[in-house]
Amino acid sequence: MSRVDLDQSGILKGVKDVEANPHCPALPVFNLDVYLNNGNDDGSHEEVANLCAALANCLRQSGALVVRDPRVNQSENERFLSLMERYFSQSTEAKMQDVHPELAYQVGTTPEGTETPRCLRDKRILDQASKLAPENRPTSPQTADVKWRFFWRVGPRPTHTRFEELNAEPVVPAAFPEWEMVMNSWGSKMLGAVHTVAEMLALGFGLEKDAFTQRMKLGAHLLAPTGADLNKYGKVGTVFAGYHYDLNFLTIHGKSHFPGLCIWLKSGQKVPVRIPDGCLLLQAGKQLEWLTAGDVQAGFHEVVCTQETIEAAERARKEGRPAWRVSSTVFSQVASDELLRPIMRPFVTPEALAAYPPIPAGKYVEQELEAINLRAVYPPA
Repeated sequence: MSRVDLDQSGILKGVKDVEANPHCPALPVFNLDVYLNNGNDDGSHEEVANLCAALANCLRQSGALVVRDPRVNQSENERFLSLMERYFSQSTEAKMQDVHPELAYQVGTTPEGTETPRCLRDKRILDQASKLAPENRPTSPQTADVKWRFFWRVGPRPTHTRFEELNAEPVVPAAFPEWEMVMNSWGSKMLGAVHTVAEMLALGFGLEKDAFTQRMKLGAHLLAPTGADLNKYGKVGTVFAGYHYDLNFLTIHGKSHFPGLCIWLKSGQKVPVRIPDGCLLLQAGKQLEWLTAGDVQAGFHEVVCTQETIEAAERARKEGRPAWRVSSTVFSQVASDELLRPIMRPFVTPEALAAYPPIPAGKYVEQELEAINLRAVYPPA
């Protein structure tokens, strides 16, 4: 299947159901309607095939996508953000009741100052970033991230697994009776969008439609909102989440009330992300990079306080809303017991296999969690 090139305005040439993104020209908006309306299409429908090829090529070039999914309602995102703003606004003592370091923080709350950006442990990352043009360099973090996070498991988990801490039972905060309903509803909508995009990517890459989704079945998917206290950390340049890639398969974001997220395209260009209303942002994670033998690379990103963040916080205070920057995020995963290995020919070469050796997804996740200070480093068994 031929690749479809981006023109200079960011619009994909000759492809229907792709529209300009006025807020972020580098990331056009892919409408999922045509794919959803063709049911179980195997990619033979020309319009569907062109859209899938364009979507796959955009992810190759940028490491990110913006999609419009008619099944995902903006009002549900607002309900979710409101719940999480109220949750993070609780006292530290209340939130600490939901912390589980013995489970590598993979359910419940991760306190601020816990997660360490990958670049502070792996100096090669900052060395590579230092070679970028000055305007494209990240803000170098000096400490662990000042953000809080909550992990809520989405979807079923395996009955038996080698990686029990990655598939633990959920934590339900005591003060929010609507918690399970809101979290499950929003998490399942976001995961549904990822599932559709994963099918489209597979077709766009010339694979079977379920090449990715079959590996995601019973994955340790997580609804993973972050919270940064803008009353405490509302200063321009404060790093909420330091320069990093995501360890999972695909990350999906709904629109936040507060700007601050920047991503890096494959070209090295730094792009402030602005998502149109009703749209979702997806980013490639390391598991997808592994399966594609590096044809798609995990995208780097950071979240930093900007002047726009401060202005949004002022508006929130005037409206009586908490001044907490909350992300609307789901991490989709390859199932923990599935083997991560390159599956895309002709990219499965001896060099690719050396760079991306076979490893159980759960083992890979454990290694990454150790590197960012979320999992204790245990001696070899």
